[in-house]
Amino acid sequence: MNNALGLLKERRFLPLFTTQFLGAFNDNLFKTAMVLFATYAVFNDPQVESYFNAIATALAILPFCLLSALSGQLADTYDKARIIRIVKTAEIGIMLFGLAGIYVAKTGYTNIGIGMMLAAVFMLGTHSTFFGPIKYAILPQHLKEDEVLGGTGMVEAATYLSILLGTVIAGWVSVETAGFLTLAVAAVGWFTGRIVPDAPRAGPMLKVNYNPFTASWRLVTGTMHIPRLFLAICAISFFWTIGSVMIVIFPPLAKNILTADEKVASLMIAIFSVGVAIGSIVINAMLKGRISAKYSPVAVLAMGVIVVIFSIESRLWTPAPDGGLYNVAQFIVMPQAWIVLLTLMSISITGGMFVVPLYAFLTTTVTKDQTARTVAANNIVNAGAMILGAVAVIAITAAGVGPADMLFLVSAMCLISAWIAQKLHRACD
Repeated sequence: MNNALGLLKERRFLPLFTTQFLGAFNDNLFKTAMVLFATYAVFNDPQVESYFNAIATALAILPFCLLSALSGQLADTYDKARIIRIVKTAEIGIMLFGLAGIYVAKTGYTNIGIGMMLAAVFMLGTHSTFFGPIKYAILPQHLKEDEVLGGTGMVEAATYLSILLGTVIAGWVSVETAGFLTLAVAAVGWFTGRIVPDAPRAGPMLKVNYNPFTASWRLVTGTMHIPRLFLAICAISFFWTIGSVMIVIFPPLAKNILTADEKVASLMIAIFSVGVAIGSIVINAMLKGRISAKYSPVAVLAMGVIVVIFSIESRLWTPAPDGGLYNVAQFIVMPQAWIVLLTLMSISITGGMFVVPLYAFLTTTVTKDQTARTVAANNIVNAGAMILGAVAVIAITAAGVGPADMLFLVSAMCLISAWIAQKLHRACD
């Protein structure tokens, strides 16, 4: 079945798709609402805003470094659907804690409240760490071989469409409303998670290593020795490093260069997200269900060129008069605005076309009893690369480099990603 949309009629796919969508929506809504609250209502210093956004991003990613090995072992040892149910129950408690942090911050105890919200972001990252290997590893168990690429593309599209909704809503509702909404969505996700079909382990029971450091080292070294897995994971990691840098600099860029308010900032992140979803669907149609890195080098090269164009457009932007900020209505009537938004969407469409086939490689290169650990190894390397990206933003910002100039770093990383993807294409196609 090459028509991926047809999978939405199947119980073996729809509950997982919905649960993944809701979880990604919640993660993004809470984190974006917190970042916008801090950027526009708490801090008034571009450098501090960049630092805070980078710290929030790093905290969301750190659990993937520490716990992915454990999550992959558990997913390959126990029923994946059962783990989903446990994880979605924990999400409700996390959202209650995050909501409490919001109210503590709003009642005047800003530092304590922000600290609680950052802790909730870390816990949501932990929640995603245990769900992450499952959402890909379960696909080869429930789908036919010619459905895996389409299913992977649909999961990626769901992720980015949920980010779209989360970012848009985060910019338009109060931070308190966002907190209550995440709690309600967690409850719905708990229900959909309970109807995901069983996915028992496909191989022998593993002896689980609970030491996060030795388990991570053994998992990564045990996976990266396979040449095409090594290349796929490296290429995906560079992509997510690029993504982490872009997401960190978006709010400061929107506020301080495009001189726009938090609703415009959320609109920019949303457009970036929907573009990746479009790219995910487009590449599946182009490849007709075949798992191949054929178009990945060209896609990421195009992405790098468009990033440079986006940087130039940012420099030519006409700032708001009298030190004010454009609202959405004022922003979209600017002659340059549509060019900026279309350029941003083009960046993300090419990014989606680049990364989706690489995820399909991860789940089809190894046997079904190793898929979760393979995805977990990928998550560890990805997370490490993304944290390095966030730290790089802090260091480069401290050196006086602004968001527009930082986009050139993103473009240079696209060249490296294209080189790795080309090596993968030659090794596998």
